[in-house]
Amino acid sequence: MNVSVIDSASAMRRILDAAPELREDLVREMWEPMAGMYRFIPGGMDMAAAHRQNFGFAWERPSNELRDAAARLESAQAGTRIADALRRGADVLEHADPSVTVPDVTVLLLLGDPANDHFINEVQGLSGFGGISGYIVITVWPTARVLDRLEAIAVHELHHNVRYSPGGVVWDPATVTVGEHVVSEGLADAFASELYGDAGRTHFVDEATRTDDRVLAKVASGLDVTGMQDFAGWVLGDATAELFGGAPVGLPTGAGYAAGARLFAAYAEAEGVTAAESVRTPATDILLCALPRLGLEDARRG
Repeated sequence: MNVSVIDSASAMRRILDAAPELREDLVREMWEPMAGMYRFIPGGMDMAAAHRQNFGFAWERPSNELRDAAARLESAQAGTRIADALRRGADVLEHADPSVTVPDVTVLLLLGDPANDHFINEVQGLSGFGGISGYIVITVWPTARVLDRLEAIAVHELHHNVRYSPGGVVWDPATVTVGEHVVSEGLADAFASELYGDAGRTHFVDEATRTDDRVLAKVASGLDVTGMQDFAGWVLGDATAELFGGAPVGLPTGAGYAAGARLFAAYAEAEGVTAAESVRTPATDILLCALPRLGLEDARRG
């Protein structure tokens, strides 16, 4: 696997220091290597719009706060650490399942918007996306907690990337279920934990949410829901659903991650497997095993 981490530190400095009328095109230039993520959109994607959708920093408001945050990422050697973690993760996945071929990956690490309350407080400075084979976007605000977790964040997204690469699970927007999304998050957190211990657990999920049986049962009741417009509430929680115009379902932030982790843990205990070995295991197999073990065989509403 080849890992290409975009030199976003230099790109962000150029954007923040540029004349106002130049910044938007410089954002597009920084994002251009990621254009293949949006190959399914007729006519392509305006990469400045992609930046906003991923909680990217507001280029209209350059500030010392943003410059200092960019410097913290550089001081933390964030790009090098992420590349090293992805190579380690790829080795583990290919060793666990020799039939897996990890794709070459292009990675964009960028600063989020510190003025966005949801990004800073609800998801605690982290937004990641690795569901399109060959591309990973990680948007952060470099708190100590986020910087400590950079490697775990990267391999979480790598697990998604391999799961949805050719030969793996097919994510069909017309038929994919909440169950697939929930299982994928549980698998990715478990994989990150196999490599990096407690740092592997997504940090915006409250500890109480992780152990709340009512949260688990509620998520289980929506496992067969289809229609990606409704996924946010079931996986990320009501606050995120409302932000993106979806319907709240009565769940806290990160509920799907917490439920997914418990579901995979039950499956792993029964089958004696790791998340690395299970990167391409169908969600239906995991759920059919895990739900009865957790006393939730009748929870799915269908």
